[in-house]
Amino acid sequence: MFRSIWIASAHTRDFLRRYMPTNVALDAIRTRPGLKWGVPAMLVAIPYLFAASFVTVLVDDGAPGWLYLLVLLFIWNALKFAIMGPVSVVLLIGVRASERRERRVQRARADAFA
Repeated sequence: MFRSIWIASAHTRDFLRRYMPTNVALDAIRTRPGLKWGVPAMLVAIPYLFAASFVTVLVDDGAPGWLYLLVLLFIWNALKFAIMGPVSVVLLIGVRASERRERRVQRARADAFA
């Protein structure tokens, strides 16, 4: 029973990771060329928070209560994008530092053989 639940959750996570638009966008931001888009991508959190606010008002005015699931989804996606900005800056600093180190090593090797 536990094994079946574990396998189902792994397949669900894999599906969501590959095909949900926010996860695809965040995976693209985590690539080397995409790291520069992390901070501007934080602005995507604003429409998600607006949508969450709008749906909350709808539910408070009499819409079905299950719409709170959408509110939860909107807030979760807003948090993902808001967190990705600082994370991408840290990753970009690390990548640029390693690229700088690699260039320094290559120059030292070229000077040693010249």
